[in-house]
Amino acid sequence: MCLAVPAKIIELAGSEAIADCIGNRIQANVSLVPDVKLGDYILIHAGFAITVLDEDEAKKTWKLLEDLDNFNKTNNKVSG
Repeated sequence: MCLAVPAKIIELAGSEAIADCIGNRIQANVSLVPDVKLGDYILIHAGFAITVLDEDEAKKTWKLLEDLDNFNKTNNKVSG
C-alpha cells in the first residue's frame, strides 16, 4: 500500500524542497507543482510533491495518522 503524506515546505531551492511532516524532514521534488512556494503545504508521494493543500487538510491528515498510531499501541483493538 502506498501513502502520500502532507508536509510544510521549510526550504526551497529550484525544484527541490525540504518539508516538515510532524517534525520529520522529507526531501521532495516539487517539479510537478510548479507554483509551489516556501510555507506551502504539499502532499508527498514517492519523493514527489503531487499537490498543494491547505493547512487544515494537512492537520486533519496528521491527526488521523496520530490516531492510527495510537490505535496500534493499544491492547484493546476494536474497529468499526
